[in-house]
Amino acid sequence: MVIEKATRIAAILTAAVGCAASGGVTASPAQQIPGRVYVYESDVTGFNTKTVFFDNGEEVVAVDAQFTPALAEKSLEFLKTKTQSPVRYLVITHPNPDKFNGVPVFQKAGAKVIASKATARAMAGTHDYKKHFFVKISKMFTEDSYPKLGAIDLTFDGTFDLVLKNKEKVSLRELKGPGVSSTQTVVSVPAVNALIVGDLVHHKAHAWLEGGIVGGKPTPTISSWIKNLEDLSRIFGKQNPIVYGGRGDAAVLEIVVPEQIVYLNAANKIVADHVKGLGSSKSELQGPNAGNHYAKIQKDLESRFPEYSLGYMIQYGVYGLALSN
Repeated sequence: MVIEKATRIAAILTAAVGCAASGGVTASPAQQIPGRVYVYESDVTGFNTKTVFFDNGEEVVAVDAQFTPALAEKSLEFLKTKTQSPVRYLVITHPNPDKFNGVPVFQKAGAKVIASKATARAMAGTHDYKKHFFVKISKMFTEDSYPKLGAIDLTFDGTFDLVLKNKEKVSLRELKGPGVSSTQTVVSVPAVNALIVGDLVHHKAHAWLEGGIVGGKPTPTISSWIKNLEDLSRIFGKQNPIVYGGRGDAAVLEIVVPEQIVYLNAANKIVADHVKGLGSSKSELQGPNAGNHYAKIQKDLESRFPEYSLGYMIQYGVYGLALSN
């Protein structure tokens, strides 16, 4: 279900997205992490999405492809300032457009695109849902300018190991239930003790609370998201890797998991309390006054977590969680 509220925030982004579509967007300062991991972050026009690159000195594994082809190009231009190693693989962590819209750009650069079978299946429905919003509701794109859905080259069930030329392994693991989206893959890079998790973690940043798009509507599952985080601790706790989320800061597992769970529980309660307080007026969450309700939820969450960045993520995505209450 597409809500009217998102239109107002979309209007804020419209002019900048026009620049992104033409390749004119400038990313926030590049972040280099010691040990052959590089992180590109878009600006607000790409929803502050991160593409994470692992370079073993001979080849690069990229994770997540950005919201537009122009931003995908920017991420590859950034990579060229760090290494001359070619991008051999691109992994999609989950079926949201800021993770897969840039797929054709990476394929043109020579990357083989990999996703779980569940993510590959979910991409078409999510693409259609998001295209409808961005073209018909917010009018941020036209039918012709909205990114085309790319194809996945290789799919897997459960787990999959990428064996690189130097025999290092990059391990992909599909988690058992939905998280931030309807399906979730995490990428373990033992060579640098890194765990790349997409939007499953927003460390010190506000989370995307829309839920996965299932059957043409947002379907948030906070309890399963928390279970996914607990599974990360169970599976990777001994290694205590540095966790790279789709937004926010990188930090070790033992820090990011408990803090993300606290955030999700708080967000769930704040939203539930707000919806409960509406009583018989719950229909306002989809009417002309919807914006006021989502702004109030944003204010409450920002007050609860004043040190967190990207507050716009709340008002833009929380409708899914609100409508599920």
